[in-house]
Amino acid sequence: MTKGTPKSAVDIVLERLKRKDAESGEPGAGLSDAQKAALAEARRHAEARIAERKILHASKLATVLDPADRLRLEDDHQRELTRIAEDRDAALDRIRRGGA
Repeated sequence: MTKGTPKSAVDIVLERLKRKDAESGEPGAGLSDAQKAALAEARRHAEARIAERKILHASKLATVLDPADRLRLEDDHQRELTRIAEDRDAALDRIRRGGA
């Protein structure tokens, strides 16, 4: 951007986030192409697992009429989604630290 052109709100926020990451020592700007690809793959894998679980959950719910059983299935589904998200986050942290 030129000096005379005002910055958009998005540009200002991105600059703040970059500064905050640099101050906290957060890795991100120094990721290699291989790490970026591994991060994207880990995210895609987690999203695929979540989509699969949602489809399976919907098919199970379609066959269950008892409210107590439906509630149990819903609780199990939420626990499974949480576990997948935690696994994804752990994998992303490993990749960012260079342990791919």
